Amino acid sequence: MPKNIKVIIPAYNEEASIGKVIAEIPDIVSEIIVVNNNSTDTTAIVAKEAGATVLFEPNPGYGNACLKGMKYISEEKIKPEIVVFLDGDYSDYPSELTKIIAPILEDNIDFVVGARVKHLRENGSMTFPQRFGNGLATKLMALFFNSKFTDLGPFRAIKYEKLLALNMEDKTYGWTVEMQLKALKKKYTYAEVPVKYKNRIGVSKVSGTIKGAIFAGVKILSWIFKYSFKK
Repeated sequence: MPKNIKVIIPAYNEEASIGKVIAEIPDIVSEIIVVNNNSTDTTAIVAKEAGATVLFEPNPGYGNACLKGMKYISEEKIKPEIVVFLDGDYSDYPSELTKIIAPILEDNIDFVVGARVKHLRENGSMTFPQRFGNGLATKLMALFFNSKFTDLGPFRAIKYEKLLALNMEDKTYGWTVEMQLKALKKKYTYAEVPVKYKNRIGVSKVSGTIKGAIFAGVKILSWIFKYSFKK
């Protein structure tokens, strides 16, 4: 078992859910990092009281929050072996973190994505825009890159050194697909692990609005087409 696993949780106005997420993360994790992405509620207070390290990222955007967490880790003396990304809305089952990291520990896989497969999803937990966007994106990735990914699930784990080598840059909704595309380009070994998925607490900032869903879709497709024509 690795001695150092860090979890990064981007969070924007998740005061009702963040404590539940933190409480269910397995004890094998050495540090839980919640990045408060300019929340206007008590997300930061709840996260700190639950035992997380809380960072503040004033610039809105899922990618900005993830990059803030990575910057914090890069400044620590002892670097983790594995970094796990997890949403703060309680739609995932944090206890399944052990399943997510298992292929890395047991088979030396570089990168693992939790796949929100239909038979493990609670009814209504993924909106039509989410399902459509995931399906289109993964089909295009298969077409252009011979990818085997079936989902862009946010619950994921990656070896820290491999994460650094990706030079992640997307600041908003393209973060997940950027990671997968760059992993494919670098020929990382990867796997998907089926995970359970339930209705989130609160309203989604992406799929919960037409504007958010369209913007996320555009970002995802722009990354795919950018990399499909990039040598």
